[in-house]
Amino acid sequence: MSPFDAARYARLLEGLEAIERPASDVFSRERMDSEAFAKAALELVARLSKLPRIQAVSQVASVSDGNHLSIANEFGEPEGGVRYLRGQDINGAMMLDDRNPVYIPESEYEKLARSHIFRDDVLITIVGANTGQTALVDTAPDKLTANCKLGILRAKRGVIAPAYLHAFLAGRYGQSQVLSAKRGGGQMGLILPDLKALVVARFSEGFEQRVAELSALAHKTNRARQAHLERAEALLQSSLGLDVWQAPESLSYVRRSSEAFGAERFDAEYFHPQKASALLALRSLSDATVGDLFSSVRQLWQPDAGPPSDQVRNYDLNDALVPFLDGRKLPVARGDIASTKKLLKAGDLVVSRLRSYLREIAIVEPSTDFPMVASTEYIVLRPISHTVLPVEALLVYLKSPLPQIVLKWSQDGSNHPRFDEKEILRMPVPRALIANPTPYVNAMQKLKASKQRAGELLAAATRAVEIAIEDSEGAALAYIDQVAPRTH
Repeated sequence: MSPFDAARYARLLEGLEAIERPASDVFSRERMDSEAFAKAALELVARLSKLPRIQAVSQVASVSDGNHLSIANEFGEPEGGVRYLRGQDINGAMMLDDRNPVYIPESEYEKLARSHIFRDDVLITIVGANTGQTALVDTAPDKLTANCKLGILRAKRGVIAPAYLHAFLAGRYGQSQVLSAKRGGGQMGLILPDLKALVVARFSEGFEQRVAELSALAHKTNRARQAHLERAEALLQSSLGLDVWQAPESLSYVRRSSEAFGAERFDAEYFHPQKASALLALRSLSDATVGDLFSSVRQLWQPDAGPPSDQVRNYDLNDALVPFLDGRKLPVARGDIASTKKLLKAGDLVVSRLRSYLREIAIVEPSTDFPMVASTEYIVLRPISHTVLPVEALLVYLKSPLPQIVLKWSQDGSNHPRFDEKEILRMPVPRALIANPTPYVNAMQKLKASKQRAGELLAAATRAVEIAIEDSEGAALAYIDQVAPRTH
């Protein structure tokens, strides 16, 4: 037998990780996969174990999950009823995503008592690639439920502040445990016994309450974000005299054959009276169209046209739920992208053309280090001249009711209805908007600032918990006072 070659062994391990654990660890966890014993995660858990006080999630909260029925396939159109949360309704911002809701009939909700959700519940995704993402139900309607991809943690009254529990689970020490606890083959996830066994670092009531206050401020700031857009849309409707416009409800209608041949469409939806009425109202306000002010950019990006290791920021339709495509989104490897994309530039406006995603319109933020690509289901509009109509003003306009009616009834297809880019390029743009875009630009800038501030505050809440674990409560409180000083 040749002698042990330490140098060769080191070369073989380069870029890899090896760890030794007692057999008792393997048997007690009933796990042998390397993910369950990741070195970084184990180091964080070891640090937690040295704290004066830790508690299992089951000690501080009741734990359940959403329903296991297949009702999401039967219901799901936003036609009213009871809001039905899915895993995709929790995003990386640690807040509920309220911009693409689906609903179920109230009769179905009544059958799902174990998955009813209330204000101050902490939600965590427990199935799929985004397992571990968390949200605090800061405000809630009277009735709310979810599917089985969400775990529901209800903090025990007087034991722990829900917002503190949320901040802990969203931070490194919560997420490292989730990473170790995930299991599965084709679809990774977190089973409820493992969720209950996660441990939470505990501190003084005063400190935990201060973290909760920081979280509350973040959610309040986030609500202001949405209000900026709603006020801008209302102002636009009022200034154009469209706030009293009513959509006609015709049971039947007739169109000339020349209109059908001219549009190259024979489906009744394309000639819907609501669309005709909306276009008539908009055309009376302008002789300019979107195509006069913006060009449609069709520059394609092919994943196989460069090294697979190249990094790009890749945006799908749901990224436009927030009206800014985040220039800091985590990049992915070119080789991980399987389909053709459109190449984006900072300052572009992307407009989803697919059914159910019509309000997903966003401004492309700058990316200083990686190219930006997006789904080909986006129409990419680029200003011909930035001084004529800012993209912020066009975004508010396209999200408003009448343009949305036009786009809705311009869609074609069965499985994935979509509208052609010519429909948006022909869209009238009111002269009053071109003459005075400033209020809408300001509203979007305020929205962006609120979004950024809300994210900073939530990140600060999780960071404060980490500082308390790694240093002291005093250091963590000093950090909170620096980020969000109390006003007296």
